Amino acid sequence: MQQTKKTNLRILYAIQGTGNGHLARATEIVPILNRLGHTDVLVSGIQGDIQLPFPVKYHFYGLSFIFGKHGGVSLWQTVKRSRPFRFFRDMMNLPVKDYDLVICDFEPVTAWACRFRGKTCIGLSHQNAVLHPKSPKPSHTDWPGLFILKNYAPATIKYGFHFKRLDELNFTPVIRSAIRQSKPSNQGHYTVYLPAYSNEDIEQVLSLFPQFQWEVFSKHNKESYRKGSIWFRPVSLNDFSESFVHCAGIISTAGFETPAEAIHMGKKLCVIPMRKQYEQACNAAFLGNMGVRVLTNWHDSPKQLADWLQLDEPLRTNYPDETFHILEQVVERAEAELYQKMISSAESANPPI
Repeated sequence: MQQTKKTNLRILYAIQGTGNGHLARATEIVPILNRLGHTDVLVSGIQGDIQLPFPVKYHFYGLSFIFGKHGGVSLWQTVKRSRPFRFFRDMMNLPVKDYDLVICDFEPVTAWACRFRGKTCIGLSHQNAVLHPKSPKPSHTDWPGLFILKNYAPATIKYGFHFKRLDELNFTPVIRSAIRQSKPSNQGHYTVYLPAYSNEDIEQVLSLFPQFQWEVFSKHNKESYRKGSIWFRPVSLNDFSESFVHCAGIISTAGFETPAEAIHMGKKLCVIPMRKQYEQACNAAFLGNMGVRVLTNWHDSPKQLADWLQLDEPLRTNYPDETFHILEQVVERAEAELYQKMISSAESANPPI
C-alpha cells in the first residue's frame, strides 16, 4: 500500500449512477480519496444496480438515460421519466462551495452546480477521454450524441481513462482490486451482460448454442432462473465478478469498465454497442481497432457469434495500477491552488505600505 499523508481538504466525489460502470469504478476510487482527504460521496441516476460499500451523503434523481429492451436507450422513457424541475432544485441546493475539491465522474447535478456558481469542477471520467482527438471515432458522427457527451456534465479541468493512454491527462483504465488480485481461470461458461436487451431477445440467440453454458446477468429479473443451458441471474457486483473471473469469454455492451477488465484478464471479448449511445459507438471503434470482435445487431449475430466462439483469440493488456498516483496528483494540485488563494487573500487584506 502506498504511503500517504491525509490532507485537510474537503472533497466531494460525484458519481453518475445511470449505469453500473461508474459505480464499479467508484468502489476503487472512493477508498483512496478517503485516504487523501475528508470525502463525501454523491450519486445521481436511477439505472444503477450496484450497492456501494461506503456511505453516500447525497442521493439525487439526476438525468438518467433509460435502457430499453431491444438494444438501445429508450428516448421516450428517458424523456417521460426526466424530472427537470427536480434537477434544477437539486443543482441549486447542492453546497459545492463547502468543498475545497469537487471531482465529477460524468455526474450532471454537481457539474452544473459548479458551472452555475463559478466553482472549479475536476472531471475524472471515461467520457473525457472519448472526446480526445486521439480517441478513435465511428465512421458516422452522431451529432446529438456528441452534443450530449460534451455538455451533459461540463468540467473545468478534464482527466480521462481509455483503453490506451492518450496523453499526460488521459490514462489507462482503473482496474478494480478484486480483479487485479483474482486468479482467472477458464471453467467453460460464457458471461453475458447486455442490459438493453430483454431476456427473451437474449434467449432467442443463445438458445442456438446449447452446447455452451451461458451466465446472463440481467436488469430484468430479480431472481435467478434457467432456460436450458442459459442461467439468468440478477445483477450483483460480487456474483458478476466471480462469473467473469472464471469464464471462457464475455459478451457485453461496448461500455468501458467491463471490456477493460476483460482485456486486463485476457478474456475473450465480444461487444455490442448500445444503439443511440455515441459513447459506446466510439468505444466500439477503439475496441475494433484493437482486434476485439464488434457486433452491430444482436438478432443478426449468430454467424459472427459462432465465429467468435470457435476462432477468436483473447486480447491481453496488463494495465498498470496508477489510480493512487492519479488521485494524488489531482489532490496535490487542488491543495496547491487552495494555498495560493489563501496567500492572495491575505495579501489583499494586508496590502504592503
